[in-house]
Amino acid sequence: MSREEMLETFAALYAREPERLSKQVRIEQALRQAVTRHWAPGSRLPAHRALAERIGCARQTLALAIDTLLTEELLRTSHGQGTWVRRRAPAPNPSPLSTPLSRRARQVLRAPGSSAIQSGAFMPGIPDIAQFPMRRWRQLYTSVTVAQNALLLSYSTGGYGPLKRAIRDFLARWRHLDCDVDQIIITDGTHNGIELCAMALTDTGDTVAMESPCYWGARNIFTAAGLELALLPWDPVRGHRLPAKPPPVALAYLTGTHHYPLSEPASARHKGQLCEALAPGYVLEDDYEFTEGDHEALLFDPASPRHLLVGSFSKMMFPGLRLGYLVVPRHLAEPMNRLRSELFREGRMLDQAVLAQFIFDGDLDHWCRRIQRDYLGRQQVLHDQLASLPGVKRVSPPSSTISLCVEFEPGIDDVAIAQALLQEHLIVRALSPVCAEHDHRTGLVMGVGMLSGETLNREVLRLRHCLAALLRTP
Repeated sequence: MSREEMLETFAALYAREPERLSKQVRIEQALRQAVTRHWAPGSRLPAHRALAERIGCARQTLALAIDTLLTEELLRTSHGQGTWVRRRAPAPNPSPLSTPLSRRARQVLRAPGSSAIQSGAFMPGIPDIAQFPMRRWRQLYTSVTVAQNALLLSYSTGGYGPLKRAIRDFLARWRHLDCDVDQIIITDGTHNGIELCAMALTDTGDTVAMESPCYWGARNIFTAAGLELALLPWDPVRGHRLPAKPPPVALAYLTGTHHYPLSEPASARHKGQLCEALAPGYVLEDDYEFTEGDHEALLFDPASPRHLLVGSFSKMMFPGLRLGYLVVPRHLAEPMNRLRSELFREGRMLDQAVLAQFIFDGDLDHWCRRIQRDYLGRQQVLHDQLASLPGVKRVSPPSSTISLCVEFEPGIDDVAIAQALLQEHLIVRALSPVCAEHDHRTGLVMGVGMLSGETLNREVLRLRHCLAALLRTP
């Protein structure tokens, strides 16, 4: 590739990065994509001055971005002689003495799970972190990290007391739930809460009922726990499709008020009918995405001896927070708290203290209402542009959540389309890999958290153009 072609590639990749990101981050991501996907190993980069001039940035900003890639060993440099794309060393042959992964681990890794790419246009499951009030968060963090708060450096038992009270009040305001503080267990995010339920409420070989399409993260946790999965197709009109002879079910895992990944409003009536037919030992609802006023779609009852609710602040605020909650029946509160302490230990007390104050001061309520209004507008933009495409059967109705699902007509290869879009740096997930074998739906799961304003409009038009071409291809 010539020097001019390398400059053109870099400039094009930089232009695709969301404008709400800092210039240095945009340069880093553009360089990373160029180095790993476009520029050949051993290629010499154009002069730093030429790179900076091509995108109109200061040379110091470019130098900081290049330093990051040097640290990641994607580039190498020699003083006064230039910068090169590092040649990748050939992968070593596996040692015959190395121990292979367990069957459970291999089964999890064969299934579609977390992608190595965790950012980009339309990446599902990522909230808007650019607009989050980080300055306020830093102020609260400074206020709790004082000398007299040394106890915040220790373990906790079931979670930080003030945070549990704040969550109780938050659930009363937003979900109309009246639960005791003792019923709330603080977790390290939703996955940790689901894993705790799998360990506490099921034994190896038990069956877990899940909806199809399913949330792949929960499926992987149950698989790793050695549980059998019964995937039951669900749609918003007919509800769940039950087998003629349902197996004995130890745990039913259901989405909350919005089905994920279909992004359709859920139904308490459908969930009630399913539980009546299956008679599971316990019912776990994942309140993954919700909006104010949709609480009636929850089946969860704090007074029930078999209902549990899991939730996370990562999707409301920012993914790196990794704090969530689990609301359990009163008779399970003490043993599940002890089990959590024995299995996972507990900590993150500083983060828990900051989050408690963030909720008490009304910052979380204000943030949720503000960003959910934004999400509704963004979803409307995607819905209007994609619903009329040939081959698109349905686009989930606009809501105030971060997810959107585009369902295709039968027979369309959504996996191939998702891979083709990845080459255009449009990050989506295929729907079919998370459907049951007898559930033949195909489509794309995408998010609206990473894009806004003119960047959203531009990227949606680009997505529409790429999808139109791919859907015309046999």
